[in-house]
Amino acid sequence: MVPVIDEQVLALIDACRLAADSGLVSFSSGNMSCRLDGGLMAVTAKGSWLGRMTRDSVAVCEIETGRERNDCTPSVESGFHAGVYRVRPDVNAVLHCQSPYATAVSCGEPGAVDFNIIPEIPFYVGKPAVVEYLNPGSRELAESVVGAAKEHDFVLLRNHGQVALGASCDAAIQKAGFFELACRIILCGRNIHTMPMAGIDALRSRAANENAAKI
Repeated sequence: MVPVIDEQVLALIDACRLAADSGLVSFSSGNMSCRLDGGLMAVTAKGSWLGRMTRDSVAVCEIETGRERNDCTPSVESGFHAGVYRVRPDVNAVLHCQSPYATAVSCGEPGAVDFNIIPEIPFYVGKPAVVEYLNPGSRELAESVVGAAKEHDFVLLRNHGQVALGASCDAAIQKAGFFELACRIILCGRNIHTMPMAGIDALRSRAANENAAKI
C-alpha cells in the first residue's frame, strides 16, 4: 500500500476498535468502511471482528466496480458501502452495526417512532430512513440502502440494525452512538416525551448551516 492509503487503513482499524469498545458491535456482526484516495475504499473483511481488526482483515476495493485490489475478501455488505460512496461524495465513512437497543427498535415498528428525544438526534443524526428487511449481502439490500442514503445520513434496517454515514469515521461512530443512546432511552424510560418542534427545527437548521459552511 502507498503511505497515504496505509495511514487511512490504520485509521479505519482504530475506528473499528472504537466502535467495538463503545458497545456498538458484537463479534462479527458489524462492518465498516472508509473512502480512500484514487477511487478506492477500505472495508472490513468478511467475517471479521471489528474489535480485533488488523491490516490483514481490511479489504481494499474499487468504489465504482467493487473489484478487490488486495488479497482479502470484503464484507458481504461491501455492495452498499461502495454504493453509498458513489451517490454521496460528501460521505467518507460508513458503519453498519447491530447495536442492541437500535436493533431492538428495528424489530418493532421503527417507522412509527419519533427519535427526537435528545438534542443529538436532530443535530447529528437527522431523520432516519427505514428499510424493510432484506437478506444480508443481497443486491436488493444494497440497492435499498443506497437509495435511502441519497436523502438520509442514517438508515435503520428492519431486524438488522443501523447504518450510519459520516464525513469521517469518528462522525459515523458518533452518529451511531447517539442513535443507540436514544433507542436505549426509548426502550428503558417511562413517559418519554419528544422535544418541542421548535427546538427540533432550530437544531436541524443549525446543523444544515454548519454542514454548508464546511463545503
